[in-house]
Amino acid sequence: MKTTETILTELGACLEAVKWARRKTPERAWEMCKRGDWLLWIAGRLGVDRKLFVLVACACARTSLKFVLKGEDRPRIAIETAEAWTRDEATIEQVQETTAAAHAAHAVHAAHAGYAASSPVYAANAAFAAHAVGQKQMADIVRGIIPFSVIRKAVAEYEEEK
Repeated sequence: MKTTETILTELGACLEAVKWARRKTPERAWEMCKRGDWLLWIAGRLGVDRKLFVLVACACARTSLKFVLKGEDRPRIAIETAEAWTRDEATIEQVQETTAAAHAAHAVHAAHAGYAASSPVYAANAAFAAHAVGQKQMADIVRGIIPFSVIRKAVAEYEEEK
């Protein structure tokens, strides 16, 4: 197995992440990392199942719903529709439609609310931008949905391709 540092470098990780991961096994790095954005990034770069990835983004996005104006349901509906898609209960077109509506809600209400979560991706990004406690919360959410066993398999597949 390649070192974590080598894998991250090959995948194009930022220098800060590569430096942090130095001398850590992939499992130790996954379990110790307090940066949810890094964990989600590596899961995406390693090709973790798209539906699992969307579930993580939705779970992270839910933490930002508290910033949505009371009575504005479009961001929540976008998250729920994306979650339904992961269960094959919604089409990608429905996800796109509800996400577009959530974007519209964001555009209309952002000035009034100061900040409003708009879609699973935007809300996850907003949550990731929070202070260290928020980052740790996001990291725990990512690990709760994507255990290291999934990452181990993705790393093995990545190494086979190289």
